[in-house]
Amino acid sequence: ARSRTVGELLAPTSPFDKKCGRENWTVAFAPDGSYLAWSQGHRIVKLVPWAQCLNNFLLHGTKNGANAVSTRLPRQSSESSQKNRPCEHVIDCGDIVWSLAFGSSVPEKQSRCVNIEWHRFKFGQDQLLLATGLNNGRIKIWDVYTGKLLLNLMDHTEVVRDLTFAPDGSLILVSASRDKTLRVWDLKDDGNMMKVLRGHPNWVYGCAFSPDSSILCSVGASKAVFLWDMDKYSMLRKLEGHHNDVVACEFSPDGALLATASYDTRVYVWDPHVGVILREFGHLFPPPTPIFAGGANDRWVRSVCFSHDGLHVASLADDKMVRFWRIDEEYPVQVAPLNNGLCCTFSTDGSVLAAGQDGSVYFWATPSQVSSLQHLCRMAIRRVMPTSQVKNLPIPCKVVEFLCYQI
Repeated sequence: ARSRTVGELLAPTSPFDKKCGRENWTVAFAPDGSYLAWSQGHRIVKLVPWAQCLNNFLLHGTKNGANAVSTRLPRQSSESSQKNRPCEHVIDCGDIVWSLAFGSSVPEKQSRCVNIEWHRFKFGQDQLLLATGLNNGRIKIWDVYTGKLLLNLMDHTEVVRDLTFAPDGSLILVSASRDKTLRVWDLKDDGNMMKVLRGHPNWVYGCAFSPDSSILCSVGASKAVFLWDMDKYSMLRKLEGHHNDVVACEFSPDGALLATASYDTRVYVWDPHVGVILREFGHLFPPPTPIFAGGANDRWVRSVCFSHDGLHVASLADDKMVRFWRIDEEYPVQVAPLNNGLCCTFSTDGSVLAAGQDGSVYFWATPSQVSSLQHLCRMAIRRVMPTSQVKNLPIPCKVVEFLCYQI
């Protein structure tokens, strides 16, 4: 089935505009659904109110240029404007932007820093930050409501390929870089770097927190998939199974599953607590043998993400297709065409998938299906306990099987 197109935001181009450097490597939604951000290429990040984007799509059809949308969105004209009112911003980051991440503050989550009286910034309850990872190894932190630069983090020595905030509101930020390291930053401590996570033998492509912020997954070249304990900053386990570079990862909303995308033409769905592969989504048929999967092919999977319902996974590959999968079915339930796609993510409510390509963003409606009672039960119990605890519950074996994701 063909996925329904919702809309598109096209980057402005000129006859002399170079295509090189205009790639959209990242697109992100704010945790509260208020903003959409994407890299337009050539150092520029665009921030727009998501609700108004949707209204424009409904009013004016699916064809929307970024410039046309700009004229219809209110801009923040002065400091006296309402601070948390969604307003459009265009941010010049000073270098090519490889990664974006939104972070929201929860005042009750205290900084791990002892000398709190020396903090330069006081993050309030309505704080919303945007982190941008750059080609020169810097990470810039912006105030979303004002578009102002707050912090400039400068410890990486290579491209910052991915960024992720802890979902618990602590403003702990993790960055993945081509310098083979992950770095942990405390933005409530004015961006102090707390820890360097080493172990990847080559470039680190991506990282993602579990929903409870206790586990970090990182993926990279050399088939590497690592799980880290974020309380002790130590490695939990290494997941082995991919045959080529692993470029993207994301946890399911209940934290029970982990999806990873690789250049071996496959997306794997793991039980990260046990380290087993529960499902394989192939993008080349017949699937390549390990020898051929380890080399160049035309089905490289670029990105993967979990939907809000925990039932669907979206993947984006070099065969010019976007695919929507159910975690309990072998073949895609919906597909959509997209040339040169590089990144994808679901909106906060899970109703829309956004995918980036050459500075522009395209949107599709997520497959709408009613979850089974079994899936709802699994989601409910897995939000509070991992696989090992579910298997040790004093209940009949058949009920345990009912509550566990099975191979």
